[in-house]
Amino acid sequence: MEIIASTNQIVTIQQTFSPALPLIFGCKEYQEEVELLDRINRVLEKSGLEKHFVEKSLIKYEERMKEEGKEVTPWMKSYHAVLSQRVLRYNILRSLLGESFRGMSKRLAECCLFQHFCKLAELGGVRIPSKSSLQSYEHWLSAEEIKELLNKLTMALADEKQAEEMGLEEVIKMEVFYTDTTCLEANIHFPIDWILMRDAVRSLMKRIITIRRHGLRKRMPEPMSFIKEINKLCIAMSSVRRQEGSNKKRKAIFRLMKKLLRKVEQHAKGYRRALDEEWQQTDLSRKQTQFILRGLDHIIAQLPQAMKQAHERIIGARQVASKEKILSLHEKDIHVILRGKAGAEVEFGNTLFIAEDASGYIVTHELLKESSPGDANLLLKHCEEIQQITGQKIKAVGGDRQFSTKATKQLLKEKNIFNALCPKDVAELSDRLTEKEFKRMLRRRAQTEGRVGIVKNVFLQEIPKAKGFEHRAIQVSWAILAHNLWLIARKALWKEVELAPLTVPLAA
Repeated sequence: MEIIASTNQIVTIQQTFSPALPLIFGCKEYQEEVELLDRINRVLEKSGLEKHFVEKSLIKYEERMKEEGKEVTPWMKSYHAVLSQRVLRYNILRSLLGESFRGMSKRLAECCLFQHFCKLAELGGVRIPSKSSLQSYEHWLSAEEIKELLNKLTMALADEKQAEEMGLEEVIKMEVFYTDTTCLEANIHFPIDWILMRDAVRSLMKRIITIRRHGLRKRMPEPMSFIKEINKLCIAMSSVRRQEGSNKKRKAIFRLMKKLLRKVEQHAKGYRRALDEEWQQTDLSRKQTQFILRGLDHIIAQLPQAMKQAHERIIGARQVASKEKILSLHEKDIHVILRGKAGAEVEFGNTLFIAEDASGYIVTHELLKESSPGDANLLLKHCEEIQQITGQKIKAVGGDRQFSTKATKQLLKEKNIFNALCPKDVAELSDRLTEKEFKRMLRRRAQTEGRVGIVKNVFLQEIPKAKGFEHRAIQVSWAILAHNLWLIARKALWKEVELAPLTVPLAA
């Protein structure tokens, strides 16, 4: 494969010889897995997705090296291009398998099929990336750049020539789409009052333990004793809830928590000051020191508000406005989302918008950093974008009643798009149920709920483990890309052609 770098130089990726996959008999599921990865491999190569990813990676690499004042040799470009090719496949495969970074590293070491898909198999031996490397590879590109890959894949599937090269009998028709929103929950603890105090004690003490382990020690009780003490108080707080006079007992326990947290705060400030002044006495570099200091500062700065928030809830028995709450000490871009659903009256996270076509292919998505402007506004925002991406005229739009407003109805009417949004008015809904096409699309819209469940529970492993909004957005983008490739490989109409092999066969 030849790649054009930002300097207009051609970078060639040299294909290496790989041992053939072993012949496996008697396992139908394994053969289906081979066929699935064969098809995904063909889509990556023939759609130009892999080439675009490597080009983007090389441009960023050259810009970074230029900023650092380093020269980029042809060998370095070639090596980075090969690594980028593998990074793309690592991330797709990990989302397909729903594995953790540690589990993914282990699966790559165990399975020859996965090694061939990721282009790792070589005659001299196989070097498997570690869990830490896989974690850094997930952030290879930003969420916006990964979304560009998704758009490129969508355009390739809608193009007749490229669809034929991929082995499809026909283009993927994206004339009808269905929309939905969901809450992508954050990995936080609940309730968000006294539990914040426990999280603060744990976070600060773990950082102090790290500082002490690297050679800087000040007089204080054993750090683990503070974690044990806060755990005991948390157990006591939970157990008195149903006891007689529970309110009085909870207030007494909370006061002990505040007293303990103030002690921890003083120790943390002392260690923070000592590390900043005496870091040369440790085996830490200045960069590592700054990382620890930022972590301490981040937690210490939130302690007054966290204690006040818990005080208002437990001592004052007063509600705290959502916009004034700290929902997590480590996640600042999450919101309280009122869903009103059974088992999920209130959720904590970010709104995720999804638009899929009739086959289940996700045409576009958006993870919102700020509070949602409303489902209808999201539809208005993305309607034009979908038509530009697919290059096909939208014929119909389906969605639940939250998308149905005067503005959306007017937009669909102006663009001559069939309105299959569920009306809010019961009388209007009764009238429209007499329409055969509306009734069919309304019934089909229920499958979108299942699509959301597949993305969240399978490809995102229920609650994303990534920390910070930017990292969660990247994880969502990788999950959507892997989902679309998986869907095409399983559901698209494929010609009876020989698929691109996962290995380069050895000469006889």
